[in-house]
Amino acid sequence: MTVVQFTGMKVFSTTLARDREAMGDNITRWLTENPNLEIVDKTVTQSSDKEFHCVTITLFYKDKPRSGAP
Repeated sequence: MTVVQFTGMKVFSTTLARDREAMGDNITRWLTENPNLEIVDKTVTQSSDKEFHCVTITLFYKDKPRSGAP
C-alpha cells in the first residue's frame, strides 16, 4: 500500500449550476496562483437530493522543493 504524504488540502465545492460551470476555471486560477505547490492526490465527490446537486473537488498538496535545497 502506498501512502501519499501531503501538507495541506484545498476544497472546491458548489451546489449552484453556474458555479459548477466555473469550477474548472477557479481551480486553474488557484493552481496558477500557487506554483510552489505540488498536487499529490485528488478526490471528486458528488451528492444530490431532489433539489440540489453538490460537486466537491479536493486537492491534496505538498510544497515543492526549493531549487538548490538539499
